Order: sequence, then structure tokens, then C-alpha cells
Amino acid sequence: MSDLAFPHRRYNPLRREWVLVSPHRTQRPWQGEVNQASGFSDLHYDPQCYLCPGNTRAGGHTNPSYESVFIFDNDYAALLPDSPAPGATASPLLRAEAERGRCRVVCFHPDHSLTLALMSHAEIEGVVDAWTAQYNELCALPQTGYVQIFENRGAMMGASNPHPHCQIWATEHVPDEPAKETEAMLAYRSEHGSCLLCDYQKTEAGQGTRIVAENDEFLVVVPWWAVWPFETLVIARQHLRSLADFTQSQRAALADILKQTTVRYDNLFETSFPYTMGFHQAPCKGGDHEEWHFHAHYYPPLLRSATVRKFMVGFEMLGMPQRDITPESAAERLRAVSDTHFTRR
Repeated sequence: MSDLAFPHRRYNPLRREWVLVSPHRTQRPWQGEVNQASGFSDLHYDPQCYLCPGNTRAGGHTNPSYESVFIFDNDYAALLPDSPAPGATASPLLRAEAERGRCRVVCFHPDHSLTLALMSHAEIEGVVDAWTAQYNELCALPQTGYVQIFENRGAMMGASNPHPHCQIWATEHVPDEPAKETEAMLAYRSEHGSCLLCDYQKTEAGQGTRIVAENDEFLVVVPWWAVWPFETLVIARQHLRSLADFTQSQRAALADILKQTTVRYDNLFETSFPYTMGFHQAPCKGGDHEEWHFHAHYYPPLLRSATVRKFMVGFEMLGMPQRDITPESAAERLRAVSDTHFTRR
């Protein structure tokens, strides 16, 4: 039996943190919460949906009768472009500072029933083009320090609307997660003289055991240090710092790999698979950021089935992340499912 079949911990070089792996716990009984499976909508147009074409949003604005990608400023934005600086506090332990920014919503498609997994390659490529344009536009604003593109898919991950969409937040400062990765990639470059994710993707390509999908430009793996049961990492094969560095063929390849990944997720438990996905890419200010390497994180909560999720509680909250199934077994299961969506076979 492999040593990795026993409890051990694995190092995450992107966060410079550890995760506990406990493979012997995979058969433990479950009598906890069972969620409702995430179903697909059969409505191509929902008159009650705030994001469908022609409908009035909660903020009072009316959507145009859009036929492809539609982008608008979030009616309930978490950031504002003109937030004033907070006043001084009575203690250095009570720190606050202004955070200016913009929040936008990107509707992928006018069809309410679709997801990325069900959209065509050409339709997803149109979304990638829109993401690229938004990154370039928002990064060019003087106050923008970082552009975070992310999608919450499914009610289990807090999506407030099932219409196919994502959000873009342009922040004044670099948020904590990409800031940690910046420090880790800078340290690795200083120590090894090379790029952390360039070296990592070559390692994964050489071993193959954690690969889920791939094409000429991207590799999808369940990372060695994965926390969520079926977490994946999408890595550019070339040293691309951000969407701004992509050629049109590389944007098409990104569309293809996102399609491959989301279809495999849906096929695993034959459900509309919930997840949070986000791109991590170079900050907008502070130099060329040659240490940065474009990648995407998929954090899906499902553990055993379409209705049983992984909870990050107890030891995970107070100690460190812990997982039961090994990344290798998770990758094997995702790799084994069909790349044709189960609803369209």
C-alpha cells in the first residue's frame, strides 16, 4: 500500500499553506444534511428573472433585448468608485481604509436555461472575449489595482439567480488570495529563477495521475494540494500573465477547456454541478509582474453525490483544511466520465 494511502499533509506552494489528507475516512457513514440536487431550468425565458432580455431588474433598470453577451454595472455593487476614506480610530488595532472600485455583471447568454456546460464553443469564446475586454478596460482605470472575474454556479454556492452569468469586481487594492499568490510566485522566482506554475504544470504533465482534461494551451488538474473534493486548477501551458496576453487562438482554447471542465463536472453526478470559479491573473499596477502565471480555480462543494456536500467546519475552520479522497482518485473519476454532456448523448 502506498504511503499516501495513510493520513499525511500536502503543501500548497501557491498559498504557502498545508492541507491534511485522510484517505481512510472515505467510507465513514453520513447522517448529516442532504441537499436538493441542482437541476437544470427548462425555461428559455423567465418573466420573473432579473437577467433575462427585456426584463426590469430589481434596481429599476430594464435590460435590452440582448442576443449574445450583456454587461452592466451591478445594481447592488459591493464597491463604489467614489467611496470616502474612513476617519481615524482610537486604536492602531482598529484599522480601516477606503476601498474604491466597480462591480459588473456579465450575462453569458440570453437563454435562461443554459450554463457554460451547455453552451457551444463559439458562445463561450464570445464570453472569453468579453472577459478580456473588461479586464483591459477596468485595469486601465487609474484607481484599479486588481480585476477579479468569478462565477458562482448553483444555489449551493450562493448564486442569487440561475441565469448564466458571472461577476467582475475591480478593486483598488489586490485582494488577499491573489496577494498571497503574488508573494509565493515572487519568492519561488527569486529562489529557483523560474515560474512556479510553469514548473508545476510540467510536473503534472509528466506524472499524468492528476490530469482531468487538456488541450494544446491548457491543462486541468486536481492539484496536489486540493482542498475541495473535486477541486480543479486550470493552468495555461505558456507563460501568460493575464487575459491581456492571450492571442485569439488561446482565447478559443480557454473556451474549449472551460467547456471540457464543466461538462465533466455535470457528468460526474449527472446534475448541474455547483461551483465557484475564478481567474487569477496579474495585478493591474506595480510593474510587469513577470512572476505571474494565468490560472483558474474551480471550487465545487459536492462530495459523495449530487446531494451531499463537503462542509468546511470544525478542524477546517480552527486548524487547517482537510480532505478525505485523494486528489489522484478525484482526478481519476473526473477523467473517466464522458466529455459529452449527459443530457445530450
